[in-house]
Amino acid sequence: MRRLFAAIMLPDAAREHLVTALRPLRSRELRWTEPDNWHLTLAFYGDQPNDAAGVSDVLAQATAFRRPLSLHLHGSGCFNNRTLWVGVGGDKEQLRELMADCLLDSAERHRQRAHLTVARGRDGWLMADHAHALSVYRGPDFTVDEVALVESHLGEGRGGGPRYEVVDTFTLR
Repeated sequence: MRRLFAAIMLPDAAREHLVTALRPLRSRELRWTEPDNWHLTLAFYGDQPNDAAGVSDVLAQATAFRRPLSLHLHGSGCFNNRTLWVGVGGDKEQLRELMADCLLDSAERHRQRAHLTVARGRDGWLMADHAHALSVYRGPDFTVDEVALVESHLGEGRGGGPRYEVVDTFTLR
């Protein structure tokens, strides 16, 4: 079995811009996610058979007739006062459609929200303060021309976090 998800991998310029913007906010009270692992999750598939043929078929269909997207990181918020995220701007409607088409189960559609998780913690006030500080953030525009199928290797990354491996890509034309 393989733990899989579909994602948009961030280009270096977008990643470095956000790293710079987060530098003054970084504190030891939060567990910051590894910038090398930053991505926009389109769909999470969990444990799948090793061949992942069903997932690959869904992603091939989802990307077959879709044009590249113009996106940028924008704004922020927090989930349950425990997860700090940065949002997405640009071709948001097309991104929502792509996310919906990448799902294996359409019942999950209502739970989707394009975001990039940057930190986790237990201090709700600190999370809210950071989300407020980042609410005006806007990163550089970038073009998305592929969707990655990513395997997550839990506990194998830096500091005991996950290690992500791109196992296939699907081109937006």
